[in-house]
Amino acid sequence: MEDLVRTTPRDSRRPAPDLWRNRRVLVTGHTGFKGSWLCLLLSGLGANVSGFALPQEPGPTAFDLLGVADHLQQSQLGDLRDTSAVAAAVREANPEIVLHLAAQAVVGRGYRDPAGTFATNVTGTINLLEALRAQMDSLAAAVIVTSDKVYRNDGTGQAFRETDPLGGGDPYSASKAACEIAVASYAHSFAGALPPLATARAGNVIGGGDFGEDRLIPDLFRAERAGQPLLIRRPDATRPFQHVLDVLCGYLLLAEDLTLRSPETPRAVNFGPEDREMSVRDVLGTLGRVRGRPVEWRQADPQAVYAEAPRLAIDASLARQSLRWEPRLKGDAIFTETAAWYEAWLKGETLRGLSERAIERAITP
Repeated sequence: MEDLVRTTPRDSRRPAPDLWRNRRVLVTGHTGFKGSWLCLLLSGLGANVSGFALPQEPGPTAFDLLGVADHLQQSQLGDLRDTSAVAAAVREANPEIVLHLAAQAVVGRGYRDPAGTFATNVTGTINLLEALRAQMDSLAAAVIVTSDKVYRNDGTGQAFRETDPLGGGDPYSASKAACEIAVASYAHSFAGALPPLATARAGNVIGGGDFGEDRLIPDLFRAERAGQPLLIRRPDATRPFQHVLDVLCGYLLLAEDLTLRSPETPRAVNFGPEDREMSVRDVLGTLGRVRGRPVEWRQADPQAVYAEAPRLAIDASLARQSLRWEPRLKGDAIFTETAAWYEAWLKGETLRGLSERAIERAITP
């Protein structure tokens, strides 16, 4: 796997172990795909990690396969919509840094349960901010993760910048845009009662251990395991695909600068690939090439497809300039590393060592 990693530019940054060592960190959404990798990453940096999240979804999970439980100080299960549960989790973790990833993050579920989506993504975030106000003495920083879908997508295909208008046509996107507004309001209204806050807006994140609903890579490997062709909603839709560990390192760099009270730290940051975006069709072609066998797929019934933007691109130049963030995996390497993880899973191989080596590569300068 070492040959998959492209060296980042000399002036780029990796997370600083000295800042994270023995630091109390609360990760919300720690049982999810990104949250699981984040806990492993923080543990590798020497942090004392606590988690708050819903119970795991049925079936295989990154949390189990990565052995995340062994890396936690405490793991608390609860719902963001439960004000008292959120407050109790913050009190018990007594965090110095909070990384808020918990969310209802599935576009299709947003259509099926719009009220629940808004309640989780907006009210749930407000519940967390209220809990942080009550715990202010110990706090240094909080990063609130939203989405690249927070922008008002006018269909022109422009790469969105942090200063572009927020919006959202579907319930998931709109709830994340509303979350951004809520965070900005709290940061403005209660600056003295909250730690420095920033939102992180990432493009489509892929990597081993994602078993989420309606997501391209998990759907592919589920289909192969079942011996069925993959069903694709929109093969020509484009998205900014990037590797999970690169994105998470960006979140940590943002949290570091907030903790150090750098006045230049942006309060909303895009994280996206240098090469902009790829179509779903091209992603499947790339996966076929790096694995040495084509992906069998066919287009889903158009009547069963919900509305989605045909193109989504974000400009991550602010993260590169202000945080000196740079993805370590680029081009085919993103898909090669991701496919290797799933191939090992399909073969029943032990994944913990494979994953911990990936963490070591991600944090090594």
